[in-house]
Amino acid sequence: MFPDLMRDDVFRLETSRLWLRWPRALDAARIAYLVSAREVAEQTTSIPHPYPPGAAAEFVLDARRRNLAGQSLILVVTLKGRPNEAIGAVSLNLEGDEAEIGYWLGKPYWGEGYMSEAVRALIAMVFQLTELDAIHAQMRRGNQRSRQVLEAVGFVPVGPGLCAAPARGGAVPGERFVLTRPAFADEGLPRPVEPAPQMQTA
Repeated sequence: MFPDLMRDDVFRLETSRLWLRWPRALDAARIAYLVSAREVAEQTTSIPHPYPPGAAAEFVLDARRRNLAGQSLILVVTLKGRPNEAIGAVSLNLEGDEAEIGYWLGKPYWGEGYMSEAVRALIAMVFQLTELDAIHAQMRRGNQRSRQVLEAVGFVPVGPGLCAAPARGGAVPGERFVLTRPAFADEGLPRPVEPAPQMQTA
């Protein structure tokens, strides 16, 4: 279970270009717009295509419930200059003694290194504030963008597997990765911060 610090909706992470924060009801329309792109959905293990009406609002409610319970840490990613506009999301989910990371990024923001920055921030914080020894990840085989994110942070492949792929009609061949605490090359731990005064609340 994640510590109390992460189980409060004022929890934030700040990087050089990004804010990572709890999702809010006001994010639902933006999330639905971004994940409705086939190119985004097909890269994930959880997003269907077409994206059902109302699914984004359900995602926000479920994310907030799981965050509050300490089962997961699910954060939307925003640019610092536009903290009320989600551009993607990153999550860490606990299953028994294992933690698995997941993420997606809206297509207009691909190629800028935003997701590597967000994933590194989340992992640095988790290794700083929890006793987890390793973080796991999985990706669809051939998903080079996701592989680049994982390898940029220090994940290494550990073997093949099957990935859920609802946007592709079912499970597809995948690869599994792991990042251990000793292997994580920390380049400066992000700090939890107070919400910016201009940020709206749901």
